[in-house]
Amino acid sequence: MDLDNYVAGKLVKHQTGYNYFMPAIVNQEWEWNDPKLNKLVEKAAMKLGELNSFSKLVPNIDLFIQLHVAAEAVDSSKIEGTKTNMGEALQEEDEILPERKNDWQEVQNYISALNSAVAELHNLPISTRLLKHTHHILLQSVRGENKLPGEYRISQNWIGGNSLADAFFVPPHHDYVSELMSDLENFIHNEEFNLPDLVKIAIVHYQFETIHPFLDGNGRIGRLLITLFLIDKQILTKPLLYLSSFFEKNKSLYYDNLTLVRTANNLKQWIKYFLVGLAETAEIATQTLSKIIELKSKLENQIIQNFGKKNNKANLLLQHLFKKPVVTVNQVQAITQLSAKSANELVNDFLKAGILQETTGQKRNRVFIFKDYLNLFSK
Repeated sequence: MDLDNYVAGKLVKHQTGYNYFMPAIVNQEWEWNDPKLNKLVEKAAMKLGELNSFSKLVPNIDLFIQLHVAAEAVDSSKIEGTKTNMGEALQEEDEILPERKNDWQEVQNYISALNSAVAELHNLPISTRLLKHTHHILLQSVRGENKLPGEYRISQNWIGGNSLADAFFVPPHHDYVSELMSDLENFIHNEEFNLPDLVKIAIVHYQFETIHPFLDGNGRIGRLLITLFLIDKQILTKPLLYLSSFFEKNKSLYYDNLTLVRTANNLKQWIKYFLVGLAETAEIATQTLSKIIELKSKLENQIIQNFGKKNNKANLLLQHLFKKPVVTVNQVQAITQLSAKSANELVNDFLKAGILQETTGQKRNRVFIFKDYLNLFSK
């Protein structure tokens, strides 16, 4: 299929009167004659290669993965209207205000779903089974818990508007979801076609969002699918790249480019937009890792020079903060195995050194954040 001749699908009138969009299958040969597209593929591949190479040089890289995952969970959930920030996402449930707990739980579910999906890639390929399992985790005990967690939809859904009559977009009828997802799965694993993986995942993401196979959570699963694909294809060895921040910073542009495929058959424009996002996000992720290493080295030296006999416990706390940069005194006591008095003194030392900042303004139940580190993940 030449990209210039691509027809995205067709509108089909359902017997009850509404129109739904029936997408064309994607498991086929793709070709194009566009030097600009080739250049974007080359640049995105180079930036992803740089990120992957750099990540292999970072000592204790797994220390920092959790923050990347949390940042993705916050950004991806924000696109869906959830309003939890990074600081809140890293707190314990009993520290969250009651009116914020639903949003907090949705972000926690995304973190759990992403971590589970990445781990399951060792046992399962990207497949209906893996996507359904991940979706089940995503919707547990949150607003979508009654929308068939872990199952493809068995009713018509729509995007925008209050009903099918005024919907902005109506995905394919549920009778076709399984066969369309089967075609998409076959495309993901088809190695016969000489198609760059970065172009393939651009098409995969578009097609998944167009099929909209679940009643809820399609956006989050579709964005998570990008990271799973990059790891599965060994383009990345660690889950360090997420496009949600790129999509979220200009949501209208994201939706406009998806819509342009369906209304004007312009899949090439979508692919170009997606490749720009990959290159830009990979470069930012590499810069963030570099800044993390610089910050870690600076603070480790600061502790060696200024903390004297508390050096070992201070360094133990610092390493924990790179994994979870929000703590209470009780947590510090558990991490360091110090007495309550000594743990409180160590926290005060970190406050004076500017490593921690108190966020609640209270005398009791205080929460402290490692702000310089959190700021590296702020968009």
